[in-house]
Amino acid sequence: MSSPSVAVLVSGGLDSDVLFADLAERYGNVLPIYIRQGLAWETVELHWLRRFLNALNNPAIRPLRVLQVPMADVYGAHWSVRGSRVPGKRSPDKAVYLPGRNLILTVKTAVLCAQEKIPTIAVGSLDHNPFADATPAFFRRWAAALSSGLNAPLKIIAPYRRSSKEHVIRRGRAWPLELSFSCIQPKGRLHCGQCNKCAERRRAFRRAGVFDRTAYAG
Repeated sequence: MSSPSVAVLVSGGLDSDVLFADLAERYGNVLPIYIRQGLAWETVELHWLRRFLNALNNPAIRPLRVLQVPMADVYGAHWSVRGSRVPGKRSPDKAVYLPGRNLILTVKTAVLCAQEKIPTIAVGSLDHNPFADATPAFFRRWAAALSSGLNAPLKIIAPYRRSSKEHVIRRGRAWPLELSFSCIQPKGRLHCGQCNKCAERRRAFRRAGVFDRTAYAG
């Protein structure tokens, strides 16, 4: 593998897609990792993520790795598994909280990175993220615990942790942002246009002053 190397947790959303494209221009070896948890929107997310990665056409990008960490047995009848009664466009950020999200995403990723000697894991956490497992202090402590448990030097970076979604959109406007996917209740392969995440996406494009080429069902 060429150096330096980084593994990027990509969901196919705006933040992680722009982060991935950004790092692919700065690192010699970039591994995209998607974690399947059994959530309702994952098949559509993966469709758009693959299209986005292909559109970048960057030789530093390694093939997408899709890992499985099923959570339906823990989440039960949660809206994220059912795919119905999802938080709507007027709901607060805390309404879309998924318990243990960053813990789940990084554990299996860390094992893979230790095996492949990739020292850095990148996540697309932003400044408005209110959850305890998205703070810089958490990422530092968690990376130290993972490094100790795996006997491998690992670092978790969140380069956009001081950035807003509007800033991310402006930063990524040269890339095909219409191929990113943010919806939690897709209609076919389209954004529903009515859920919490669609509303957040639309607001961010307006505030960024960037034309939104996303196709919405409603």
